[in-house]
Amino acid sequence: MNIEIDVSNVILRTNRLILRPWTMDDLDEFYEFYEYASADGVGQMAGWLPHENKETSLAVLQRFIAEKKTFALEFESKVIGSLGIEEYDDRELPEFQSKRGRELGFVLSKDYWGRGLMPEAVKAATKYLFNDLDLDFIVCGHFVDNVRSMRVQEKCGFKHYKLIKTTTEYGTVKDCWLSILER
Repeated sequence: MNIEIDVSNVILRTNRLILRPWTMDDLDEFYEFYEYASADGVGQMAGWLPHENKETSLAVLQRFIAEKKTFALEFESKVIGSLGIEEYDDRELPEFQSKRGRELGFVLSKDYWGRGLMPEAVKAATKYLFNDLDLDFIVCGHFVDNVRSMRVQEKCGFKHYKLIKTTTEYGTVKDCWLSILER
């Protein structure tokens, strides 16, 4: 079962990162790092389209703040990505109905790829979810052609569990691996 999440007062620290709630002061950096998705294949690898303008980023940022389930990833005093603690699709995983769980989704500015920052963030989030919120499992998905997300998940201990079909934000249907990490 999906548990309630509220990260509006949660700050997680790693050796290099701060995972913290979003604020309206983050708008410029938020737009900047979401705009990077216009680079060929970045946002599309996660199933979403780049923000066309700052108004789009503002609407998404306001939603992140209101929903209280997405961390801003701060590195060297700059927001470089996000990590959301989403509801998993319980229709895809009915066998987990009696267990406490959530799904992680993450994105990192292309300028920061290859530095081990996202595995560091995911490990901090999974530690928080298991130790502080007493989850039984965490799900994470990646499209079969998104090798970078697959590697992050592998480095964090997630194991492929089930292959599903997922409809992207731009209307295509893609194969997606659901991976799982259990307590």
